[in-house]
Amino acid sequence: MAPSPDVRTPDGVLPVDAPLAIPQPDSFDWDDQCDVLVVGFGAAGGAAALTARANGADVRIAERFDGGGATIKSGGVVYLGGGTRYQREAGYEDTPEAMFNYLRQECGDAVSEDTLRAFCEGSLEMLAWLESLGVQFSSHPAPPKTSYPPNGTYLYYSGSETAPTFAAEAKPAPRGHRVKAPGIDSGRELFAVLRRQVDQQGIPVMRQTSVRRLITGVGGRIIGAELWQLPPGSAAQLKHQKLMRSAEKWHNVAPAKADRLRAEARALELTEAKPLRLRARRGVVLATGGFIFNRQMVTEHAPNYLPAMRLGATGCDGSGIRLGQSVGGAVQRMEKGSAWRFINPPTAWPRGVVVNQQGQRFCNEQVYGARLGVAMVDGQGGKAWLILDKALRWKAIREALSGKLWFFQSVPAFFMMLFAPRARTLTALAEKIGLPAAALEQTVTRYTADAHSGATDALQKADDMRAPLDTPPYYALNISADSRSFPCPTITLGGLRVREADGAVLDGRGQPLPGLYAAGRAAVGVASNGYVSGLSLADCLFSGRRAGRCAAATEHQAHAA
Repeated sequence: MAPSPDVRTPDGVLPVDAPLAIPQPDSFDWDDQCDVLVVGFGAAGGAAALTARANGADVRIAERFDGGGATIKSGGVVYLGGGTRYQREAGYEDTPEAMFNYLRQECGDAVSEDTLRAFCEGSLEMLAWLESLGVQFSSHPAPPKTSYPPNGTYLYYSGSETAPTFAAEAKPAPRGHRVKAPGIDSGRELFAVLRRQVDQQGIPVMRQTSVRRLITGVGGRIIGAELWQLPPGSAAQLKHQKLMRSAEKWHNVAPAKADRLRAEARALELTEAKPLRLRARRGVVLATGGFIFNRQMVTEHAPNYLPAMRLGATGCDGSGIRLGQSVGGAVQRMEKGSAWRFINPPTAWPRGVVVNQQGQRFCNEQVYGARLGVAMVDGQGGKAWLILDKALRWKAIREALSGKLWFFQSVPAFFMMLFAPRARTLTALAEKIGLPAAALEQTVTRYTADAHSGATDALQKADDMRAPLDTPPYYALNISADSRSFPCPTITLGGLRVREADGAVLDGRGQPLPGLYAAGRAAVGVASNGYVSGLSLADCLFSGRRAGRCAAATEHQAHAA
């Protein structure tokens, strides 16, 4: 009997049922068996499956859609450092210690220092592994600071490394390694390599197959899962595939339409899918992504991020997290999100000032866009304005029209500047946008005076990132999280609490749940405190490989389950 649908989640979220207990697994009539079952086929799931297979395990992958998850929607940037050959070719020195000292400022206490050091010290080996699979990278003689580099640039500063407060703790180095691919297909290319390797290793991938509950054995050990699969080659399977591909294409421009397509696809899953009971002798790895597409979970755990644009894939509905919870798994840092408020490029924008509803600056405009976005969402109610003067606006317009930026950088920027509220005085501008006039004038006046005099910026912005705002008229660009003309993409960062040595899911007492592992954004990891471009993909690969390796090494035999 199929689990009951959750009518409160019309955007495609599938329900998760209570676990199924099978006390005598050896005498149960299983539909299939393997050593390791990986749930979800993105970067984390692909890394887990390949690593488990390399360690001698018989592996299956269950994927609700076609595969790729949020990875194919990403920019394909992997955060790597410690002295990669691409860094050296570009003329930059880096060490694992410098990488650690920078990331410690971004990651906080999301993971232990030992785990963060292992992540940094293993970066060169991670690069070698990716290249052995066929992933290609490249260097660049003058790595830029941008939200996403243009074609031909595959190494860049992808975080806040050069901001003075961060540079004081760690020597800056570009660590954003973008996968070589034409256009904006770097994420898609990264997944294509993983998919080819999975195929070459003979790892079966059950597509259009969701996991709706886990199966437990003696002592509560996770010994498998109940899968619901749309019959391969059936009309329902083909229609589901078509609906989901359309939903993903429409999501950014017509999210309501995309949600209707998702709801139709979910109806197919609930009525046409057939159950399969699969035994996983050594373990189950949950790698299904975050939960930004589950509005109910976002409302409960991270309500500040509701107004922002959902970033990722439909499968980022918290299913893996909910599966873990169904057997007693504990969650952590669920309130954490990453809101991407990038204001570079155009490169003139961060030389202006960003103010809150009180007309005051609240964040160094130079920092990585996710740091600015989180400061705006968590600290300022999601509301902020970027203030420019005539001189900066014209510099930014010329850059937007130069043809050197991506369309998703240039088009919104141009139209925002074209239609932005403007006024000859800061007082009049404040009245137009509903900010306290005296506060806005004081903020801009001090900023301009400090830029002219060379005095240290109040928020530690570097001198070369400042410009006096003294050429009227003045312009106010609404960069709030709920902006429709300038979307603020957002992902979730919290997930299942795991034992950092092996990725085993922990219960509320901090004890591992035998046979259950989690990786990527379904789990707490390196990127679960703060995000910089490439860190989530790097963590997906790092944690996926860890979970796959440890699940495959489990000594537990089937007859003892």
